[in-house]
Amino acid sequence: MESRVPLGGRISGVRLAVLLGSWRRTGSRHGAADLAAAIELQVLDGQLPLGTRLPAERELAEALGASRTLIGAALDRLREGGIVASRRGAGSWVSAPGKVRGGALRPVGGGDLIDLAHAAPAALPGMSGVLDIARRALCEHLGEHGYYQRGLLALRERIAQRYTDRGLSTSASQVMVTNGAHHAFVLVLRMLTGPGDRVLVEQPTYPNALEAIRSAHAIPVPVALDPAGARGWDIAGIDAAVRQAAPRLAYLVVDFHNPTGLRLDAEGRERLGAVLTRARTPVVVDETLVELDYEGDPLDGPPPLAASAGDLAITVGSASKSHWGGLRLGWIRASEEMLGRLVASRFAVDLGSPVFEQVALAELLTEDGFARLAERRAELAERRDRVIEALSWYCPDWTCARPPGGLSLWCRLPEAMSTRLAVAASGHGVQVAPASRFGVHGGLERWLRLPFAQPPDRLYEAVRRLSAASASVRGTAPVGAEVPIA
Repeated sequence: MESRVPLGGRISGVRLAVLLGSWRRTGSRHGAADLAAAIELQVLDGQLPLGTRLPAERELAEALGASRTLIGAALDRLREGGIVASRRGAGSWVSAPGKVRGGALRPVGGGDLIDLAHAAPAALPGMSGVLDIARRALCEHLGEHGYYQRGLLALRERIAQRYTDRGLSTSASQVMVTNGAHHAFVLVLRMLTGPGDRVLVEQPTYPNALEAIRSAHAIPVPVALDPAGARGWDIAGIDAAVRQAAPRLAYLVVDFHNPTGLRLDAEGRERLGAVLTRARTPVVVDETLVELDYEGDPLDGPPPLAASAGDLAITVGSASKSHWGGLRLGWIRASEEMLGRLVASRFAVDLGSPVFEQVALAELLTEDGFARLAERRAELAERRDRVIEALSWYCPDWTCARPPGGLSLWCRLPEAMSTRLAVAASGHGVQVAPASRFGVHGGLERWLRLPFAQPPDRLYEAVRRLSAASASVRGTAPVGAEVPIA
């Protein structure tokens, strides 16, 4: 046991119940083990950070509709595994995220853990050569102070040119380099929202965006997407939500939406831009995945939403999915007036992005760099098709659309079991994010995000293991066990 109680935040029983989703396996007589595994999954997934104070046993029992005996037994398991610590009179708290001592996340039969919780590929081929070029080019900046609040001019010019080539006239003065698209979104939230303000989001949406909104003490307001619909986005529903909820800000992903892979067509963008303009609602447009277009050149796709939403649109982009997450660089494209406000407010957070990485990214945003990116798109399109093929063998009762771009499939499961499947999958050597993470209020138990950024053999093996995990949850026999891995 810990001798000192950490000064972490506290999670309520209701909120923890939402995070856990449908944690009990169908027909399982081991409720304490199921609950302990579900809580451990949230710890290892970063949803329950070190020091988080857990609700009292009575409160959690009421929120989950379970007995206090079951809650106590689950906490005992977590304490034995080093995940939770307790002290009489002080309650229980998360003590060791990432420490697995024979717990739920140890693959059955040993072996490595295939990580499908992160939808991110390895570095773009040729990255080491680009870094060598950047190392030599860095010399011209070494005599300077190294603080560039807006970013290196050469990089901002190349980002601006890419927007212009896509149909949105942009100058370098409208671009600020950030430490990733998520950092960019946090900067906008800090400037435009305050406690209690509403932020319109899609349902489902990117989980880290929801956490950023909540961390700003704002309230996410969901509008449902229809993955099976002709367009996906319910423009009329967004119009109604804007009028009724009066959100201070909107956050939308209209290019290869995470997690569904949907893309809004040009007509839909015009209608959506008109809705936001009429309501005077600023919108953050997340274009992190826009370069991963598998149906043609990104320059030939529909114009950026900012072309319809005008100065109310704040577009954020990133090199993390297209080039490499290790660069940790993104950007904001906005009107000069809006960008000036963002630059001024940035001083409270940081003083600029690393120069070396900016020099490297500027080298990647050249003709040669875009040629490498075209090769990456072809490779990822092949991986997408292979994982769909693997699903047809191993999980034929799962359904998913073939996304035109992005990095993941949004699979509809045969029953409401996403959280239970995520818990069971960890025991079979696959880490996946339960779909409840992508919902404002949890739920979405009939869905699972399945990234396809890893090599085909790993994807085949991951799907095979997911089939076994699904069978264990549903009490059925695995499908396609004898299909060779290609």
